[in-house]
Amino acid sequence: MEEKRDTVGKISLELQEKSIQDDHTAREQADEQLKDFEDNIQQCVERCKQDYIGDFYVIVITKKERLMKNVLRNYFTGRQTCPTPEYDQTVYRYNRKAGNIEFLWVIPAKDVCAYMITNALELPPEQRELLEFVMDFTDGTLLNLAKKLNGEEKDTPFLIRE
Repeated sequence: MEEKRDTVGKISLELQEKSIQDDHTAREQADEQLKDFEDNIQQCVERCKQDYIGDFYVIVITKKERLMKNVLRNYFTGRQTCPTPEYDQTVYRYNRKAGNIEFLWVIPAKDVCAYMITNALELPPEQRELLEFVMDFTDGTLLNLAKKLNGEEKDTPFLIRE
């Protein structure tokens, strides 16, 4: 017989009611949230290999539950073209010929981006790479990369003619 599990809502409510004096670190919480991340990426790649010919992109969208603010969910999807950079997005490109997946960018939530830009000089060294992605998103560098990967002209929605 299958063991009955608590719902996400019940767990979320219990965590909200729990004292702030928990002894887990932010790092431990992040590790817990990301423990299945790589497996989900690989599962998405395997699904997309059947759906697409050639290279494709794996997009991870992170969403905060409306009613459960301490619950984040990652949604894994694939597509043939490179997506437009957005908040709460991580993008990978799968190279079918080489058989590998390349990390392209990660963009955190809008409020996190604003905080990082405002406090860029005070950020710890381990957040510098993320700050670079935030800056590249803000100044349009990532959008230009997406257009280039899609074969689009830089300042128009048209494809490059060869």
